[in-house]
Amino acid sequence: MEKTTVLFRPVGEDELRLIAESGYRAFPPRLPGQPIFYPVLNEEYAIQIARDWNAENSPSKAGYITRFAVRTNYLSQFTAHRGGGTIHVEYWIPAENLAEFNQDIVGLIESVAEFRGN
Repeated sequence: MEKTTVLFRPVGEDELRLIAESGYRAFPPRLPGQPIFYPVLNEEYAIQIARDWNAENSPSKAGYITRFAVRTNYLSQFTAHRGGGTIHVEYWIPAENLAEFNQDIVGLIESVAEFRGN
């Protein structure tokens, strides 16, 4: 059996809708001005982003967490980056690699949590 790495991605309502439209198999292309796709390595960090940023700052006042597995062999070409505290670890996937990244997702992208802002 092929080894996989579980990652998390905090998303807003629009991104979650596009993921659903893909059959929960792919993340949508990055928007202009978004050169990097940032999946994170732990759910606690994803919760912080979805709850404290997405749910408070998006027009829909909603933040979601997705969980998915990626082939570890594919992911090994990228470096995990620490962006603050010990839990703040993320991969920086160049936008031009996102279609290839999506092909290396094993199984479906799951929506595992929802947060609502004020």
